[in-house]
Amino acid sequence: MSLRTIVGTSALAALLALAPLAARPATVIDDWSTIATPAAPALQSVQVDPATTALLVLDFVGKICSGPRWQAAVPGVAALLQAARANHVPVVYSFAFGTTMADTLPAVAPTGTEPAVQSGPDKFIGTDLQQILTSRGIKTVIVTGMTAQGAVLYTASHAALAGFKVVVPVDLAPAEVPFGQLVTVWQLANAPRVSAAVTLTRSDKITF
Repeated sequence: MSLRTIVGTSALAALLALAPLAARPATVIDDWSTIATPAAPALQSVQVDPATTALLVLDFVGKICSGPRWQAAVPGVAALLQAARANHVPVVYSFAFGTTMADTLPAVAPTGTEPAVQSGPDKFIGTDLQQILTSRGIKTVIVTGMTAQGAVLYTASHAALAGFKVVVPVDLAPAEVPFGQLVTVWQLANAPRVSAAVTLTRSDKITF
């Protein structure tokens, strides 16, 4: 008498379906609560060449910027903007879909002559951002923006893969929750090819 006859077709199917589950390897979801936070990367002092550097100010618009971590970043962006303009560093803005440049926070508002692009998280996709940068001889971009795990992560990564040197002041890349910033910083510090082109810093460690 066959095993199929003894246990029945439906019961055998159930046993076979359960067998792989019992032996399956753990996933990151299973291990989530036991994974240790990696050591924080060191922040570097950076001196950039004003002639070949651009400052990217991404999505600092009122419809996105809310909460204490975002608000705390705005004065630092304003100070970096002032220093960049004083040193004739080009500034490029972005605004997210559903917003306009008029929604940019007044403290970091554009002058009216600075270029801007509109896109999703990666500001190179579907825009002329790369042309704006290369036409000005830009080799290094300083990336600031809302949010860390959105515009900053994807635009900085794209810039690195496109051959630019990338400077990310971590205090000017806020997120809704601290983990959003943590995962962004870790990714930029460790991602293949990207990490080699990225320098993590703080806004007061940048000089022109």
